[in-house]
Amino acid sequence: MLNGSIHPKVIVLILSYNGKHLLEDSISSYLANGYPDFSVVVIDNGSTDGSKEYVERNYPEVKVLRTDVNLKYSGGFNFGMQYAFNEKKADYVLVTNNDVKADKNVIKELVKVAESDPQIGFVTGKVYFYDRPDTLQTVGKSEDPIRWNGDHIGNREKDVGQYEQVAERIFTDDIFTLVRRSVYKKVGGYNTAFAFQAEEYDWQARAKKMGFKIYYTPLAKIWHKESMTIGKNSAFKAYYDARNPMLVILLHKPVDYFRRYVRHHFYRSVLRSSLVNLKQLHPLVSFAIWRGFFSGIAWGIKNNKFSIRHFI
Repeated sequence: MLNGSIHPKVIVLILSYNGKHLLEDSISSYLANGYPDFSVVVIDNGSTDGSKEYVERNYPEVKVLRTDVNLKYSGGFNFGMQYAFNEKKADYVLVTNNDVKADKNVIKELVKVAESDPQIGFVTGKVYFYDRPDTLQTVGKSEDPIRWNGDHIGNREKDVGQYEQVAERIFTDDIFTLVRRSVYKKVGGYNTAFAFQAEEYDWQARAKKMGFKIYYTPLAKIWHKESMTIGKNSAFKAYYDARNPMLVILLHKPVDYFRRYVRHHFYRSVLRSSLVNLKQLHPLVSFAIWRGFFSGIAWGIKNNKFSIRHFI
């Protein structure tokens, strides 16, 4: 119980950039939740497609926070969390994408798990593919001995009841994640150096260092349309995938761990992936991979994060 209330106050933050065509499913499904104390806020992240007007016309009960420019993923959510936690004094924020449809019990089930332990900082649930509603996209992340943040647990598996236990996770995607107020107050929000991709990975790594835990509940469910804003196989995504996971390792792991990781990352995620994309006639994606890798190296040099031992 937080804020002196039987039902902690939850604000659902839906981030959207030119996503007016996606908002009906996400807003309507979250509004259909039966949890007693929640509100929905759409962060219109510098859109030019009339998203703000659409929401205000069709969903007058929904607050719209509009930014004048696109603050990118991490900056947009930080803008929303500042409003939710600092101005509205929410106990929890539910960070969620705009390309989802939520089950009517999502908020209740996430809060139930979070309230069981004050050190639970993040709670997520089952993410299904929108176009394959009985097939899982993720139920959290596994731990990898080299990459640290491993593969999605349950990815592309038909849900036949194999993940029905509430459980701690090493990391999780932030397609939808309930975040405790004390995480924001003690750890801060997203690091905007990441902008897109691996932003939740870094945030969760920082929170774990301060003793917070990440949990999964099978009773919270959403259906995800998958990378509708940045593109699943785009050069944009390839750039950040090559850059940002490397920065998380640089910031949070010892020198010898980074040295082992960067060799694996270079040969497997950069060199091999770029050659595959060239073979498939995707030169822009191949070029973006190399740009992302060297951008990460340049960021580390500029911010004095490297020593010679990181590479030798």
